[in-house]
Amino acid sequence: MEKFTEDETGSFSSYLSEGCRLCQKGAKMVLFVTGLCSKSCFYCPLSDERRGKDLVFANERLINSDEDLLKEAELMNALGTGITGGEPLLKLERVLHYIRMLKASFGIEHHIHLYTSLALGRKILEKLADAGLDEIRFHPPHECWNDLKNSQYADSLQNAKELGIEAGIEIPALEDAEKVAAFAEEMGVFLNLNELEFSDNNSEALLKNGFCLESDTSSAAAGSCRFAGIAFVNCKKAHFCSSIYKDAVQLRKRFQRIAKNTAREFDEITDDGTLVYGVIEGGDQELAEKTLQNLEIPSELFELKDGKIEIAWWVLEELKEDIKEELEPSGSRLTIIERYPFEDGMLVELIPL
Repeated sequence: MEKFTEDETGSFSSYLSEGCRLCQKGAKMVLFVTGLCSKSCFYCPLSDERRGKDLVFANERLINSDEDLLKEAELMNALGTGITGGEPLLKLERVLHYIRMLKASFGIEHHIHLYTSLALGRKILEKLADAGLDEIRFHPPHECWNDLKNSQYADSLQNAKELGIEAGIEIPALEDAEKVAAFAEEMGVFLNLNELEFSDNNSEALLKNGFCLESDTSSAAAGSCRFAGIAFVNCKKAHFCSSIYKDAVQLRKRFQRIAKNTAREFDEITDDGTLVYGVIEGGDQELAEKTLQNLEIPSELFELKDGKIEIAWWVLEELKEDIKEELEPSGSRLTIIERYPFEDGMLVELIPL
């Protein structure tokens, strides 16, 4: 076996592509270009919000214009973009447009990788290369794993390499993954193995296929890590990405990056990259603003919003009795909230005062 490194999350690797290195830093924007897909992989975790729907998301932001996409990239100071779906290449022209736009806006050093389950012909790969695609990860369906050498994926990988695109294979760590690893080694490409995870949308199919949860506190499928270990022996350039790693490292670092670029002076950034602040809502907003002024709260420690005032949580906590005495008769409510660090980000916790 090649020398490899292992971290506290259970991930291990002998090789990381540039796309993976940027993901480790939380520096890659996730560009979901469509929820449409011609495949029906039993392990697909895609949510009902996106599955089968021709929608575009950048990270968690619904994209309605090019400006929306560029704004999201700027908010996190993205050093690269990972293009995914659904099957992104069902919308080839859209993908080509986004690659060109991102390269034009952020420079050729803005690294772009793309996932696809399609065995692509050379003409499509030439278009992707000409647009500026840096890396491609093929996802052959599970039923193809036994004979990849005689499949069109072999030609796709060879053509991608000849065109200067770093090429690899990315699959869930399942039985027979070692055959994919041997194929990757023969082709001279990298292999990414993802720990199989239960989600709301694939749990029934996983159970039908004999999988169960690793533990009561994990979404990982039992045995997936073992299959990755078996496959790892067969490929010199391999990486196993654990379910814990995706949440504890990649997602958290991306949140931290976004929070650092978007937090107001009075927002507290947690270790998980979420934002904490106080809220005064309901009741007489003019009275609420006047109360804060009378209490000599600096203007940089609160922000007026439609129907509410957002304020430093520690200020609200310290002065809650004085503020409640003035505002509760008019129906105002005081809370401290923690949320994801983007516009209308998901609420993590709400504490009434």
